[in-house]
Amino acid sequence: MSDIERRKREHIHVVLSGAAKHSLPAGFDALRFRHNALPEVDYEAIDLSTRFMGKPLRLPYLASSMTGGPDAAARINRAIAEAAQQLGFAMGVGSQRISLTTPERFGLNLELRRIAPDALILGNLGAVQLTHGMGLEEARRAVDELGADGLILHLNPLQEALQPEGDRNWHGVEAAISRLTRVLPVPVIAKEVGSGISAEVARRLADCGVAAIDVAGSGGTSWAAVEGKRAAGEAGEALGEIFRDWGIPTATCLAEVRAALPDMPLIASGGLRHGLDGAKAVRLGANLLGQAAALLPAAINGPEAVIAHVEAFATALRIACLATGSRNLTELGRAAVC
Repeated sequence: MSDIERRKREHIHVVLSGAAKHSLPAGFDALRFRHNALPEVDYEAIDLSTRFMGKPLRLPYLASSMTGGPDAAARINRAIAEAAQQLGFAMGVGSQRISLTTPERFGLNLELRRIAPDALILGNLGAVQLTHGMGLEEARRAVDELGADGLILHLNPLQEALQPEGDRNWHGVEAAISRLTRVLPVPVIAKEVGSGISAEVARRLADCGVAAIDVAGSGGTSWAAVEGKRAAGEAGEALGEIFRDWGIPTATCLAEVRAALPDMPLIASGGLRHGLDGAKAVRLGANLLGQAAALLPAAINGPEAVIAHVEAFATALRIACLATGSRNLTELGRAAVC
């Protein structure tokens, strides 16, 4: 087993254990919808469809980036792909670095496109890798090996700083993103991994040419805590605990970035627990709603479990539409709040 494989396996184990959550919430509880007791809306006719990156989706849901390496990856990705095709939501794979640097593919290949020919599928690379030996060629391969509709570049400076084998030199990453967006034939999405993207950074990313931003704020999985749990020795674990709750809450990120960039497509991820949180994220400006750790147990259990999980999320989102008198996501985005 390579070091990357071992690290990815450890990541999944720690996340599934529940030992690496932020202890502070994502901020959605502070927002309350104003209840509409006379909605004049047919529940069955509520339209949750949307378009993202030019592709139609029946649900505004993203099975967010989870894993790209261990032996469970192929099974997880197949389960999500089957469910995405059936329900009409988007999926993003975990980091493809391992599949680009080893002979193994771990399910990160065109099989996902064959399973989900109509789904929005997003590839994934670490942005810092663009200054550590990866460039346009690897980005093209990441897209081509999946038949992906776009490429996520994840931003994780805190995680890398706490990871013993992490890449800590982030000088030049912004320029590298800018170069890539100019030449890659598919849209590029910038994504944090749980510490959030501020309005200031979002503007810089927009100037770099990214097509969408996943704010991925705090309130869900803490990758500082994950790396602390992985660390050898008490000092490393203590450092992870110091930074466990570092970050900008997801709700705050959404409000800030939407105000700064009114037309930028936004993904809300980081601590979304259910469809009501999703509804609040839409009200704050999100176009797509992402879950990773919350979906992981279902993904390990197979496509039926993923379908059940996403349908439950969609049911709560639909009820929020009814109770605010919203016939669709556009109206939900303007729903009255207390």
